[in-house]
Amino acid sequence: MPHALVVDDDHDSAESLRALIAGERFTVAVAHNLRDAKRQIALQQPDILLLDLRLPDGNGMDLLADPKLVADSEVVLCTGHANLETSIQALRLGAADYLVKPVNLTQLQGVLSRIMKPAALQAEVKDLTANLAESGHFGHLWGRSAPMKRIYEQISRVAVTSVSVFITGESGTGKEVVAQTVHDLSRRRKLPFLAVNCGAISPNLIESEIFGHEKGSFTGAERQHQGFFERASGGTLFLDEITEMPLELQVKLLRVLETGRFMRVGSTTSQETDVRIIAATNRSPYQAVAQGKLREDLLYRLNIFPIELPPLRERASDIPLLANHFLAAISEQEGQQRRFTPEAIAALIDYPWPGNVRELRNAVQRAYVMAAGDTIDDSWLPSTSEAGPLSGWSGLAAAAAEAPVRAAAPAPVAGADAMPTITLPVGSSVAEAERALMLATLRHFNHHKERTAAALGISLKTLYNRLKEYAAEGGTDADKP
Repeated sequence: MPHALVVDDDHDSAESLRALIAGERFTVAVAHNLRDAKRQIALQQPDILLLDLRLPDGNGMDLLADPKLVADSEVVLCTGHANLETSIQALRLGAADYLVKPVNLTQLQGVLSRIMKPAALQAEVKDLTANLAESGHFGHLWGRSAPMKRIYEQISRVAVTSVSVFITGESGTGKEVVAQTVHDLSRRRKLPFLAVNCGAISPNLIESEIFGHEKGSFTGAERQHQGFFERASGGTLFLDEITEMPLELQVKLLRVLETGRFMRVGSTTSQETDVRIIAATNRSPYQAVAQGKLREDLLYRLNIFPIELPPLRERASDIPLLANHFLAAISEQEGQQRRFTPEAIAALIDYPWPGNVRELRNAVQRAYVMAAGDTIDDSWLPSTSEAGPLSGWSGLAAAAAEAPVRAAAPAPVAGADAMPTITLPVGSSVAEAERALMLATLRHFNHHKERTAAALGISLKTLYNRLKEYAAEGGTDADKP
């Protein structure tokens, strides 16, 4: 049987925890101070250590300061003195989770069910890192460049904890792939990983999709529906494009993160949830707060562990590896092997990839289809003359610093005049630059949204979301067909 050690100076609380843990088929020892805790650890190394922070002879985190003492134990803080600062400090020292007294039975059961030896997790990460030079990938992520190695180091540190992760980066950089890798290296890996694109669900339905609804709670609710929080129970919920979530729903999400409870639409009874949240956005999060798209309190609650993904143009050394990886997968799927010529690889490296890894994958697939033989040359690969502006907030920040700003089309348009220019004063905000560039490009293409999105190097969905915002702000013809 697995063994647990409860370290708590409150005798009643310690006895209550002992009884709960014993009911989950654990042997349990109890210590009421640091001295007794060290003695119990010497007698039998616990599989899980539930540790109070405030003890008569010191702070509970003093045990974490000695890695040899708890090297093979999963440490969970269990205290009535909870705050964000102490939880982050403890997690940095190696604690796997953080529970608040009075301990919620459902959350405790979840913690106990996910016990994994820290040494086993560390060995797994060590193997991935050791094989990186040969394999070229870390989990689901591909790349050997310095920026990606930094990302792998961050993932390795945060995956084994339970803290919320906030991933930022331009569209197409692989935010969902990072979230999946964090999940797969965590103690929650055997339970669901669910991804929700907050910008792809109707504002009228998103609350029902995330929290669920009761039968008859609204017109068309013919049966009870489980939301993502219920379906991801014990696992990980990835909230992509979090800034597209309506503000009134952000309030409810914040409440769930703070209390661990939620209610289905139409219900008066709250339910417990044990889900790890990973959120992502392709916007600058602080700009989103300034624009009223993201609540500041929610940002600080989600942004405990930020990961910022580099655009592909900042890790160009990874392009050949990524391109050959995509080509190998397509060749296996189609049943015919093809390879790139040196000229093709050079063209891929030279292109700035405003759509990042997603655009690279699509370009490889198109080139594979168009290739006449077993080799792929640069005939059907994008060239720098076809590249649109840099995408994301970094590209727009660069655009705002230069005047005039040119909106380049991906290819010459038959019968079209030369592309116009727009001029912005130095000091214009990124939001102003983005708005001016999008609307000018839209007007140039006579409100043809597909061609506008292609010229800007963004997805059609992103364009629709931005135009909807501009139309709501008024004073534009952004919603014109």
